[in-house]
Amino acid sequence: MFKKDITAGAKTKVKSSVQRAIRAKVVETYPLLAPHMDEVMPKKSQLDLLKLPDRVSLYALNASPLFFQHMDDPLLPSLRLVHRFPTCFQRIRIDRGAIRFVLSGAALMIPGLTSAGGRLPDPAAGDEELKEGDVVVVEAEGKEEACLVGVLNMGTAEMKEVKKGVAMDGGHFLGDGLWKLQID
Repeated sequence: MFKKDITAGAKTKVKSSVQRAIRAKVVETYPLLAPHMDEVMPKKSQLDLLKLPDRVSLYALNASPLFFQHMDDPLLPSLRLVHRFPTCFQRIRIDRGAIRFVLSGAALMIPGLTSAGGRLPDPAAGDEELKEGDVVVVEAEGKEEACLVGVLNMGTAEMKEVKKGVAMDGGHFLGDGLWKLQID
């Protein structure tokens, strides 16, 4: 989504009523983030909306990107927010061989998740299966920080059966245009 360097367009202040709606939508989408919402988006703070290329809206607080949204898609957290609150999002893991492809902006392929180094949710261990359209954070085998945020193209149960194909088309990855974006 942000493979090339990008520049922010118009920057506007978000009305307090819209800010409350965004806050409610974030808590609804990411329930594990609810206890940290006063730290993520304090009630009295001013949220900024930046227009990015390809009809992407970026919500930032104090020059720090929080969430972005492509048209009417779900709100996706920025990797900077994910790194601050790593346990608040659904996670999957890719194996070592897939890291360089993900960090160059390629689509996330299912073999990188189903191989020995990859990890999908295991219902036997009490994990919840993820569905198509769920927002997930992708971490890399042997690394501490997340490397990709995006929306799944198919559910994890189907991935385990098929074992091939595209799991996620693009997303926000380390080193992409959004990661490098300077907000003044």
